[in-house]
Amino acid sequence: MTEHAPQSTPGAGGHDDHGKHGAHGGGGWSSVSWSTAAQATLHCLTGCAIGEVLGMVIGTGLGLHNAATVVLSVALAFVFGYALTMRGVLRAGVGLRQALRIALAADTVSILVMEIVDNSVIVAVPGAMDAGLTSALFWGALAFSLVVAFVLTTPVNRWMIGRGQGHAVVHAYH
Repeated sequence: MTEHAPQSTPGAGGHDDHGKHGAHGGGGWSSVSWSTAAQATLHCLTGCAIGEVLGMVIGTGLGLHNAATVVLSVALAFVFGYALTMRGVLRAGVGLRQALRIALAADTVSILVMEIVDNSVIVAVPGAMDAGLTSALFWGALAFSLVVAFVLTTPVNRWMIGRGQGHAVVHAYH
């Protein structure tokens, strides 16, 4: 038996009605506010940043090769990103298996885009990966990479929400 996310309706007193979701009003991505997209991206960025920073700190602290550090950071970004979404969905009374499905549907593309962007940026900054945990270059590059990832992922989330995908999937549970 396949379970589906409940449909919410605009103005029904849901989460905060974040503006217009194209999935509900049929207006497509152009009817989704930038504020809605930014909030969804910030939610994703929070989980990603926790995993990303933790992975970079562990990998750099242990002296892992840059590729291993990036792989660890990406893996932890997905774990923390999904966990953050699942926390809210589980609080809404959804079972663990369905909460995982919802998190996967809501966050996979956003996290993937964010991780490609932020890891590409930090790897591209000369010396950042080898700078060490006490270096301003390391922390500055990491912070800059997350800002760039936020800026470039926000339009992706806006487009997805307008199609009833991404954050729109989890919106009914907030």
